[in-house]
Amino acid sequence: MRRAEKADRALVVDILVKSFHDNKSVNHVVKQDRHKAKRMKGLMEYSFDLCLSFGEIWISDGNTGCALMLHPRERKQTLRSVLLDIKVAIFAIGLLRVASIAKREQAIKNHHPKGDITYLWFIGVDPKYQHQGIGSTLLLNVIGRSKMAQRPVYLETSVLKNVAWYKSFGFEAFETLEFSYTLFLFRRTG
Repeated sequence: MRRAEKADRALVVDILVKSFHDNKSVNHVVKQDRHKAKRMKGLMEYSFDLCLSFGEIWISDGNTGCALMLHPRERKQTLRSVLLDIKVAIFAIGLLRVASIAKREQAIKNHHPKGDITYLWFIGVDPKYQHQGIGSTLLLNVIGRSKMAQRPVYLETSVLKNVAWYKSFGFEAFETLEFSYTLFLFRRTG
């Protein structure tokens, strides 16, 4: 496993686009039109750029999986981050949908504590390589790094089969949010 660098952007984006193509939560954020594939790619590029600046990105051995961790307290408002926000609003979300997506994001953040946390934004494995332990190895890395930094881990999923998977790693489902789908909020404090 290795920490991603700027040169890994295309690789990480490709893994995430493949992994989250049918994800209810991601598809709720990305405007659903004939440009869906480009919009999803834009969302994943945005996520990569933010985590590279204000978090960590880890790539599995074999370059088949990745985990994007954001450290929200480290996030600074810079000209670059504002431009990234504008770009994702226009090209991934769609301007007419920004307010509703911002409301969704705020509903999620309202359930996070004010202190330092690790926000596991995305963990994905190329579908051709799933069920081989790659995601588990990535998740254990996230847990270990967060433990060393004394940060609880927060995440959410809209994928029902992932609920039991996260619980098996000691995560607690502490809340659900209802949109056009159910979003399960998880935390791991130890």
